[in-house]
Amino acid sequence: MKLIVGNKNYSSWSLRGWLAMKQSGLHFEELTVPLYGEDWDAMKAEQGEFQPSAGKVPVLWDGDVVVWDSLAILDYLGDKVGRDRFWPKDDGARGMARAMVAEMHSSYMSLRRNCPMNIRAQARVELAEETKADIVRILGLWAEARARFGQGGPFLFGTFSAADIFYAPIVSRFLTYGIGVPGFAQAYMQAVWEHDWMQQWVAAAQEEDWTISQFEVGDKQGKGA
Repeated sequence: MKLIVGNKNYSSWSLRGWLAMKQSGLHFEELTVPLYGEDWDAMKAEQGEFQPSAGKVPVLWDGDVVVWDSLAILDYLGDKVGRDRFWPKDDGARGMARAMVAEMHSSYMSLRRNCPMNIRAQARVELAEETKADIVRILGLWAEARARFGQGGPFLFGTFSAADIFYAPIVSRFLTYGIGVPGFAQAYMQAVWEHDWMQQWVAAAQEEDWTISQFEVGDKQGKGA
């Protein structure tokens, strides 16, 4: 298996695909392609824009199978290793986790635009009202998941799951932009940030020497979030 990801500092969807691969327990080769650089353009040309992924990352190659989109990758891996590796066993918890992942996958566009993922930065930006609404919504979902289903551990549904995989880049954003959160959310964010896989990704992001100007915003101090 081969997983193509973009710059670790900026590519939130790549992080989700990579965490899904790690959660699967399957061996895979990782290929990082700098977004919007010469290597990116060359690989898209060589592979026909990563046919059929239209040049998007992450992309999973498994023999003759090509899977793009982080949620599709997670579902594909769940079919191979068992869905219980990714989703809570309790029906109520599983239903909520699936809904939260789907909402993360399709929503929060203001937060994405206002606070692009940038692991290396410490930044301050003026939050749009729509962004504030996104943040309130996310914190509400986190609070409900933790209160109803989080007794078995520090993550949204107790143990590390698909929900944490999909909200990990939100944790990164909240830390980068100094978003104020209540105590329960601080504890959850710390658990995600200190997870071994997350620390591996962050360390690799810190070592990258690529800069993408459109994702560099605010008062950056050059430190890891």
